[in-house]
Amino acid sequence: MAKVYLDALLPREDFDIDESQNSAKKKESFSISDLREDDFFYSTLRKPDFQRETNEWTPEKVCELVKSFINGELIPAVILWRSKSGYNFVIDGSHRVSSLIAWINNDYGDGPISKLAFDGLIPEEQIEIANKTRKQIEKEIGNYSDFQLALKYPDKVRPDIVINAKNLGAIAVQLQWVEGDADVAEASFFKINQQAAKIDPTELKLIQSRKKANGVASRAIIKGGKGHQYWSKFNSENIKEIVKLSEEINKVFFLPKLKNPVKTLDLPIGGKGYSTQSPLLIFEYVNLVNKNNLNISKDDLDGGFTLEALKRSRKIAYIINANHISSLGLHPAVYFYSKTGRHKTASFFAITDFIMELETKKKFKDFIKVRDKFEDILIDYDFAVQQILRHYRGSTNALPHIKNFYLSLMTELLKNHNDKELSVKNVLSKEEFKFLKINETDDLIITSSTFSDETKSSVFITEALNNALRCKICNARIHTNSISFDHKQRKEDGGTGDIENAQLTHPYCNSAVKN
Repeated sequence: MAKVYLDALLPREDFDIDESQNSAKKKESFSISDLREDDFFYSTLRKPDFQRETNEWTPEKVCELVKSFINGELIPAVILWRSKSGYNFVIDGSHRVSSLIAWINNDYGDGPISKLAFDGLIPEEQIEIANKTRKQIEKEIGNYSDFQLALKYPDKVRPDIVINAKNLGAIAVQLQWVEGDADVAEASFFKINQQAAKIDPTELKLIQSRKKANGVASRAIIKGGKGHQYWSKFNSENIKEIVKLSEEINKVFFLPKLKNPVKTLDLPIGGKGYSTQSPLLIFEYVNLVNKNNLNISKDDLDGGFTLEALKRSRKIAYIINANHISSLGLHPAVYFYSKTGRHKTASFFAITDFIMELETKKKFKDFIKVRDKFEDILIDYDFAVQQILRHYRGSTNALPHIKNFYLSLMTELLKNHNDKELSVKNVLSKEEFKFLKINETDDLIITSSTFSDETKSSVFITEALNNALRCKICNARIHTNSISFDHKQRKEDGGTGDIENAQLTHPYCNSAVKN
């Protein structure tokens, strides 16, 4: 279910901005007017730069919170910590506070505050869910502007809004304050948030790596260089390059945008960009492709280590699928999606590791020799990866075995002159893969007469892959993000630019195999 993106409504700030605490008298509660964009209290609100994104609530939950506030129902106290510089950091309650800010300022991820944070470039999915939230608020509660209007012109708005508007000024949310320095506040944050909703281990690593090259690079890629700049303290040249590289990598991962049910083979290699899983996918990817670079786990003072991580991340992303001359143009529907249109994270990481091994051992041309049959096996044995995951009980343990499955397939195809049946038989006879059951699939038993999104996606993907464009050099499928126009007779050999001398290929096949 789509979630409302409220992350920009509470600006982020370096949590250890100051070692001590402000001793000024603290508010015991805040009222609705305190959260207007031009209010002094709102202008001092911050959340720690390592705080998880405020994007876990559905439109229904945002609406319910606002409704509870207006009705004077009990809302848990918001916990704050004040820095010496005067910022009030939200230790617990960012979704509650952000939902009220959204209502008051008519910004559910697409308004003025959010646009400023994203340089005016709001993702379509974010706009769609914002509009859905706004409509639900209007229907069930009413806009904040209507509540303001009700005080002067009650005949201009609904009767329920008039009644609630009179009570709004007397309603407040209680505040609790963490006493102590930045270390105490940070410890409080993790203790509270681990109790409320335990942080995923990978997400915790991302939080802990907020000053390290892998953490900064990942956050930059996730938002395509937009939003809060975790890299703002680096020198200007490095900042400019970080924004450029991260935007390029983001586009490789998340364009074209994924929509369900799947009705096109123009799928993004990274799945949905507007997803709670995308930050974890990117963080694991950055770590994987930079696994031999010790600098990625070091605190980055000037941006140099972050740039190293981003350049390597872009290089491998280009090889996987892009219009760069180095690109193999791996078709996402073949390599990274199930037949039902589900993005397969484990396959993505295993293929990435597989490609890096081919790169290191200079075996891309061997891969090209068997690529079309290799892809046919991946499609026919779509269930194998899921079985390996189950057998080894999770992706961490299973990933090396999935990569070995791919390597074994390639080796057998080379040895057996592209004989698919013999190659698969030999791979399945290996001790490592004897548990695989070729008659077992992950298909669900369907009892409903209505076609599900999964069924629709499966029908389309199966049919479309059978009829997909193929590279005229390696005969493997071509993806729209990675197409090269090749001269059948090379220009240097007198080939012309007419249509009869043109053919579609993968960029790597055109630049490295043919030449």
